Amino acid sequence: MRVNIISIGNSKGIRIPSAVLKQCDIDSQIELEVEKDKIVLKPVKETPRKGWDKAFKLMHKRKEDALLLDETANAEMEDWEWK
Repeated sequence: MRVNIISIGNSKGIRIPSAVLKQCDIDSQIELEVEKDKIVLKPVKETPRKGWDKAFKLMHKRKEDALLLDETANAEMEDWEWK
């Protein structure tokens, strides 16, 4: 498929047909890479909590995982009235 390069401000761009975006499962962001003499576009796959396991292990190793409130805080909240 041939597409024309268009001016977008001081940059250049292309229009990607929505059918192609849908086929490649591209929603709102892409990864753009240059491999040799080719431009490669890849869909961004957001993975919530990615890397949290390593971060938590590092926090534990550094002893940064202490409770911010001590365990007696719940006992003190018994008299609270939530509105």
